[in-house]
Amino acid sequence: MLSRRLNIAQQLWLSQGGERQLGTPDLRCVIPMGRLGLWSWRERAQVMGILNITPDSFSDGGRHTTVDAAIGHAKQMIAHGADIIDIGGQSTRPGAQLLTPQEESSRIIPVLRALTEDSSTKSVPLSVDTFYSQVAEAAVEAGATMVNDVSGGTLDPGMFNTVARLGVPYVLMHMRGTPQTMQSKENTSYEDVCLEVAVSLQKSAEQAVQAGIEPWRLILDPGIGFAKTTEGNFRLIAQLSRLQGVLRPPLKGLPLLLGPSRKGFLGKVTGKSGASAAEERDWATAAAAALCVQQGANIIRAHNVAAVADAVKVADAVKKEMVFEK
Repeated sequence: MLSRRLNIAQQLWLSQGGERQLGTPDLRCVIPMGRLGLWSWRERAQVMGILNITPDSFSDGGRHTTVDAAIGHAKQMIAHGADIIDIGGQSTRPGAQLLTPQEESSRIIPVLRALTEDSSTKSVPLSVDTFYSQVAEAAVEAGATMVNDVSGGTLDPGMFNTVARLGVPYVLMHMRGTPQTMQSKENTSYEDVCLEVAVSLQKSAEQAVQAGIEPWRLILDPGIGFAKTTEGNFRLIAQLSRLQGVLRPPLKGLPLLLGPSRKGFLGKVTGKSGASAAEERDWATAAAAALCVQQGANIIRAHNVAAVADAVKVADAVKKEMVFEK
């Protein structure tokens, strides 16, 4: 009986245009964003501005370690077009040494509280970039509306259960190993990087759902720059639509987040390698962001929000015309 009813529902859905209805005034793709209500994510690509409260980030470490400096930078990113602010208290660059949850919280929580108390930032989604469940819980209590976990739940076995209880959106990223080991030959070797990343995301997402995180709260991230070679990173971007096609429903339709911003693989092809040249990779970042959106990315994580916001607007405009032509 249930199978028959589902079949009837599917036929009705298809007869009305199927997914072509998404984005119309009567039907939108949304994620519950806690105190901010429903967050619409499919009408256009979103930009997640990176706010590093760290002295040792590969890109901008030490610039925003005080609360005042962090708030000022967050406001600047919002003015430049950031839809989300992602707040991180420890570096996850290759080889970075891990902080304790207490050390990470001491950096993040004061900034989160200040952002939620400021009238110009409190209505913007605030993401906490952490792989510690203890930090995630404290951050949500302080005002964070989503959790961004670069480990996809592999570095803290309590993360899935904690996020399920908190009831916030969860960015589940693909990574092998830890920041200390992720770029080893063992962790960057794949027979088929696109397929293997998709299968790993599928498995992790299913575990998250089993722990109580509803599928509609999940955002998937293939982990550009994490346990990938230069070629692997470019292949993931080029084959992003294939990766999404490998995922099984309901995960197949989830939003995709990508973070190519200023990463070393861009420097390899532009001749601007090394941490000292990170900001010089902003032009390459904008190009990568546009290509990610064209291939199906819904959220781009970026340092230079102004450049990336313009790039994704152009990519969105081209993408809409490509859909129209079909």
